[in-house]
Amino acid sequence: MLIMGIASIIIGYLLGSISFSYLIAKKIKKVDIRQHGSGNAGATNTLRVLGVGPAIAVLSLDILKGIVAVVLALVVAPDDLGIFPAAAGLAAIVGHNWPIYYGFRGGKGVATTIGVLASLVFLTALFAGIIAILSIIFTRYVSLGSLLFVFLTPIFSFFLAPTFHYPIAYLYLTVIVCVLSFWRHRTNIQRLLSRTESKIGQKNKPTIS
Repeated sequence: MLIMGIASIIIGYLLGSISFSYLIAKKIKKVDIRQHGSGNAGATNTLRVLGVGPAIAVLSLDILKGIVAVVLALVVAPDDLGIFPAAAGLAAIVGHNWPIYYGFRGGKGVATTIGVLASLVFLTALFAGIIAILSIIFTRYVSLGSLLFVFLTPIFSFFLAPTFHYPIAYLYLTVIVCVLSFWRHRTNIQRLLSRTESKIGQKNKPTIS
C-alpha cells in the first residue's frame, strides 16, 4: 500500500506537469504560450492567445489530468483517511504550477484543481462551482470566479462533512489548495482591488505576470 501510494503521488506530479496549453500553442502557432498574453500557461490565457476552441481543449485536458491522478490513487492506494488520493491530487496541481518538463514554469492550477476537488468532494465543489460560474457570468472576471471556487469549497466541505462523510485528508486538501491558489493569484487579487484586472473577452495589451 505504501509503495503504491508513493508511486501514485509521483505519477500525479508527472501527469500534472504536462502543460496542454504549452503543447497546443506550440502545435497551432509554434509559440510559447508563456511569452504571450498574461504569460500564464492555462486555459484563460489560451483563450486570449489562441481562441475558444483551443481554450476549451486545454480546460478539459487540465481538468482530466486532475481527475486521473486522483482516480489512480483511489484504485491503487485506497485508505480510510484519504491520504494518498488527496496527496496525489495535490501533486497534480503542484505539477501544473511547477512542471518539471518546462523549467518549473507553469500555470495557476485552477482547471486541475477543479478536476481534483470534483473527484474528491464532488457535491461541495459543485455548489462552489455554481457560484463561481455565476460570478464569472455577471462580472466577467475569471480570476474572481476561480478564487471564489477555491474559497467556498473548503467552507462547504467542512460544514457538510458530517453529511457527506468526507475523509479528513480531503478536508485538509481543500484548505491547502485554497491557500496555494490565493498565493498563485496574488497579482490578480491586486488588480481586482485596483479594478485593473482584465475581463474575459476584453481586448487588452499583452502583459507578462
